[in-house]
Amino acid sequence: MIDTSSFDNPALDRLRKDFPGHHIWRSRRWDGLLGEYVATLLDPKAGVDATVMRPDPVELRAELMREAVRAAGHCRNVR
Repeated sequence: MIDTSSFDNPALDRLRKDFPGHHIWRSRRWDGLLGEYVATLLDPKAGVDATVMRPDPVELRAELMREAVRAAGHCRNVR
């Protein structure tokens, strides 16, 4: 099986660097292939939702940026 936490993926590496308050990884689908991009909250200052999942790194980045705004208290209901 594929190790979803440490394979060579520049987009995943960049997300991890840019959002250190989350554990960021790829899920695994039922058939063993890689699935969605997942961010699990480690630092409450970095987000509000415990887990965020999106189908690609661009969408996950956008959601993590919204999470940062929500965590800062600027707008708790941004969606």
